[in-house]
Amino acid sequence: MTDNPLTQPGAAHPAITDAMIATLVRRFYERARADAVIGPVFMGAVQHWDEHIANITDFWSSVMLRTGRYQGRPMRPHLILPLEAHHFDRWLALFEETANEVCSAPDIAQAFIVRARRIADSFEMARASQRGEIARPRHSLS
Repeated sequence: MTDNPLTQPGAAHPAITDAMIATLVRRFYERARADAVIGPVFMGAVQHWDEHIANITDFWSSVMLRTGRYQGRPMRPHLILPLEAHHFDRWLALFEETANEVCSAPDIAQAFIVRARRIADSFEMARASQRGEIARPRHSLS
Protein backbone atom coordinates (compact mmCIF):
# COMPACT_ATOMS: atom_id res chain seq x y z
CA MET A 1 0.00 0.00 0.00
CA THR A 2 1.22 3.51 -0.71
CA ASP A 3 0.96 6.76 1.23
CA ASN A 4 0.45 8.65 -2.02
CA PRO A 5 -3.15 9.93 -1.98
CA LEU A 6 -2.98 10.52 -5.73
CA THR A 7 -3.10 6.75 -6.27
CA GLN A 8 -6.22 6.16 -4.19
CA PRO A 9 -9.48 5.56 -6.06
CA GLY A 10 -12.48 7.83 -5.72
CA ALA A 11 -12.94 11.39 -4.56
CA ALA A 12 -10.32 12.89 -2.29
CA HIS A 13 -13.00 13.79 0.28
CA PRO A 14 -16.77 13.22 0.18
CA ALA A 15 -17.57 16.88 0.93
CA ILE A 16 -15.62 18.31 -2.01
CA THR A 17 -17.83 19.68 -4.79
CA ASP A 18 -17.21 21.20 -8.20
CA ALA A 19 -18.51 24.51 -6.81
CA MET A 20 -15.91 24.41 -4.01
CA ILE A 21 -13.16 23.67 -6.52
CA ALA A 22 -14.29 26.53 -8.78
CA THR A 23 -14.32 28.96 -5.85
CA LEU A 24 -10.89 27.83 -4.68
CA VAL A 25 -9.33 28.15 -8.14
CA ARG A 26 -10.92 31.54 -8.86
CA ARG A 27 -9.95 32.99 -5.48
CA PHE A 28 -6.42 31.60 -5.71
CA TYR A 29 -5.85 33.19 -9.12
CA GLU A 30 -7.18 36.53 -7.93
CA ARG A 31 -4.45 36.47 -5.29
CA ALA A 32 -1.77 34.99 -7.51
CA ARG A 33 -2.22 37.60 -10.21
CA ALA A 34 -1.75 40.39 -7.68
CA ASP A 35 1.18 38.75 -5.90
CA ALA A 36 4.60 40.39 -6.21
CA VAL A 37 6.44 37.05 -6.48
CA ILE A 38 4.30 34.88 -8.75
CA GLY A 39 2.03 37.49 -10.32
CA PRO A 40 4.56 38.53 -12.99
CA VAL A 41 5.09 34.89 -14.01
CA PHE A 42 1.36 34.27 -14.39
CA MET A 43 0.72 37.57 -16.12
CA GLY A 44 3.48 36.84 -18.62
CA ALA A 45 2.31 33.30 -19.32
CA VAL A 46 -1.49 33.49 -19.37
CA GLN A 47 -3.23 35.38 -22.14
CA HIS A 48 -6.86 34.26 -21.71
CA TRP A 49 -7.70 34.18 -18.02
CA ASP A 50 -11.25 32.84 -18.22
CA GLU A 51 -10.05 29.93 -20.34
CA HIS A 52 -7.09 29.29 -18.02
CA ILE A 53 -9.24 29.32 -14.89
CA ALA A 54 -11.75 26.93 -16.50
CA ASN A 55 -8.89 24.64 -17.52
CA ILE A 56 -7.33 24.63 -14.06
CA THR A 57 -10.75 24.09 -12.48
CA ASP A 58 -11.08 20.99 -14.69
CA PHE A 59 -7.58 19.92 -13.60
CA TRP A 60 -8.47 20.14 -9.91
CA SER A 61 -11.82 18.45 -10.53
CA SER A 62 -9.94 15.57 -12.13
CA VAL A 63 -7.47 15.41 -9.24
CA MET A 64 -9.97 15.78 -6.40
CA LEU A 65 -13.14 14.17 -7.77
CA ARG A 66 -11.68 11.90 -10.47
CA THR A 67 -14.01 13.45 -13.06
CA GLY A 68 -11.56 13.06 -15.93
CA ARG A 69 -12.52 16.49 -17.26
CA TYR A 70 -8.94 17.69 -17.61
CA GLN A 71 -7.40 16.47 -20.84
CA GLY A 72 -4.21 18.52 -20.83
CA ARG A 73 -0.59 17.86 -19.99
CA PRO A 74 0.32 20.20 -17.13
CA MET A 75 4.05 19.54 -16.98
CA ARG A 76 5.18 21.07 -20.28
CA PRO A 77 3.86 24.61 -19.72
CA HIS A 78 5.64 24.72 -16.36
CA LEU A 79 8.93 23.49 -17.80
CA ILE A 80 9.23 26.50 -20.08
CA LEU A 81 8.49 29.12 -17.41
CA PRO A 82 11.26 30.90 -15.48
CA LEU A 83 10.35 29.20 -12.20
CA GLU A 84 12.63 28.83 -9.21
CA ALA A 85 12.13 27.29 -5.77
CA HIS A 86 10.79 30.53 -4.28
CA HIS A 87 8.02 30.61 -6.92
CA PHE A 88 6.83 27.15 -5.89
CA ASP A 89 7.04 28.12 -2.21
CA ARG A 90 4.91 31.20 -2.81
CA TRP A 91 2.43 29.31 -5.00
CA LEU A 92 1.95 26.77 -2.22
CA ALA A 93 1.65 29.41 0.49
CA LEU A 94 -1.11 31.22 -1.43
CA PHE A 95 -2.82 27.98 -2.39
CA GLU A 96 -2.79 26.66 1.17
CA GLU A 97 -4.10 29.96 2.54
CA THR A 98 -6.89 29.93 -0.02
CA ALA A 99 -7.77 26.27 0.58
CA ASN A 100 -7.98 26.88 4.32
CA GLU A 101 -10.37 29.79 3.73
CA VAL A 102 -12.57 28.17 1.08
CA CYS A 103 -12.92 24.68 2.51
CA SER A 104 -15.50 24.16 5.23
CA ALA A 105 -13.28 21.95 7.39
CA PRO A 106 -9.54 21.49 7.95
CA ASP A 107 -9.53 17.91 6.63
CA ILE A 108 -11.05 19.08 3.33
CA ALA A 109 -8.40 21.79 2.96
CA GLN A 110 -5.73 19.23 3.82
CA ALA A 111 -6.93 16.97 1.00
CA PHE A 112 -6.19 19.80 -1.45
CA ILE A 113 -2.93 20.77 0.25
CA VAL A 114 -1.45 17.26 0.24
CA ARG A 115 -2.06 16.99 -3.48
CA ALA A 116 -0.81 20.51 -4.23
CA ARG A 117 2.44 19.77 -2.40
CA ARG A 118 2.98 16.55 -4.34
CA ILE A 119 2.25 18.34 -7.61
CA ALA A 120 4.71 21.12 -6.74
CA ASP A 121 7.38 18.55 -5.93
CA SER A 122 6.73 16.75 -9.21
CA PHE A 123 7.12 19.97 -11.19
CA GLU A 124 10.26 21.00 -9.30
CA MET A 125 11.90 17.62 -9.76
CA ALA A 126 11.07 17.64 -13.49
CA ARG A 127 12.58 21.12 -13.85
CA ALA A 128 15.74 19.95 -12.08
CA SER A 129 15.97 16.88 -14.29
CA GLN A 130 15.64 19.09 -17.35
CA ARG A 131 18.76 20.95 -16.14
CA GLY A 132 20.64 17.69 -15.50
CA GLU A 133 20.22 17.97 -11.72
CA ILE A 134 18.70 15.66 -9.15
CA ALA A 135 16.16 17.18 -6.79
CA ARG A 136 14.41 15.71 -3.79
CA PRO A 137 10.83 16.46 -2.80
CA ARG A 138 10.72 19.52 -0.56
CA HIS A 139 7.00 19.99 0.07
CA SER A 140 5.32 16.61 0.44
CA LEU A 141 7.54 15.26 3.17
CA SER A 142 5.86 14.87 6.54
